[in-house]
Amino acid sequence: MDRNLALEMVRVTERAALAAARWNGKGNKVAADQAAVDAMRSAFDSLAIRGRVVIGEGERDEAPMLYIGEEVGRWGDEDPEVDIALDPLEGTNLCAGGKPGALAVIATAPRGKLLHAPDSYMFKIACGPEGRGLISLAKSVTENLQLLAEAKRCDVSDLNVAILERPRHEDIVDEVRSSGAMVTLFTDGDVNFALATCKRDSGIDLFVSKGGAPEGVLAAVAMQCLGGDFQGQMAWRNETEKERALGMGFAAEDLDRVFSLQELAGADVMFSATGVTGGPMLRGVDFFGGGARSHSLVLRSTTGTVRFLETIHDFERRPFFPAPSE
Repeated sequence: MDRNLALEMVRVTERAALAAARWNGKGNKVAADQAAVDAMRSAFDSLAIRGRVVIGEGERDEAPMLYIGEEVGRWGDEDPEVDIALDPLEGTNLCAGGKPGALAVIATAPRGKLLHAPDSYMFKIACGPEGRGLISLAKSVTENLQLLAEAKRCDVSDLNVAILERPRHEDIVDEVRSSGAMVTLFTDGDVNFALATCKRDSGIDLFVSKGGAPEGVLAAVAMQCLGGDFQGQMAWRNETEKERALGMGFAAEDLDRVFSLQELAGADVMFSATGVTGGPMLRGVDFFGGGARSHSLVLRSTTGTVRFLETIHDFERRPFFPAPSE
């Protein structure tokens, strides 16, 4: 694909982030998410693509917009066909609570190059470029930390592991601490912390958690672009989820397999994200009289280009959404 769609998609994530940020700290995660969805769906209409949502807000009967299978973009005869994975507001609780880490995220790929992950849980592990090809879900956390420490030429005690703060992760937290490494617990927004393993000054070296599978694919796209590594394995909560996934086209032989980074996110993938409330990778939206400032990350796997964009939005020249009514 010749066009860097990520540079076009960032306009879409910016609109979603600006809309969601109006609800920052207002305690209403439903309204924040809906604002992001509405803004993102509207912004897609101007893109010269033939896009199909493969990871979105849910199935068509559950989501009126940005549902799985929805076609977005202009759909002109010469427009490229792309698969789209998105999360208009990754970290709804974070935004509602005025906490850092919420993002608006879009990943794009040529048709068929993204795993169509069902809405279930996934075991996930991620690291930066130093550990690429070394980490594995087949190894213990301790083994992964030892290999990563060797690759980074440091002690295990120098490493910091980001883990989603849930009771189901108590054993992982205990193992990390027993190995001598540090733990950073976070409450929501695991895409942010997976990406942080590729940012040298983030203080995060390894990401290990069981969380949303769709978010796993989004993170994998970013890791493919950043040169890091990522593995994922579905963690079904019940048999009904398995049956539903099979009905959506998920292969039976893939129900328990460990997916490599390449299997989750293939060639020529792109990633765009805009901070809503800030976090380890990006600052959030800053409003001022008559406008706002946003901060975005734009990535492309084929070139390895990493762009951090700071954008000033002038609402007087380009009117935006009014402040939400209570």
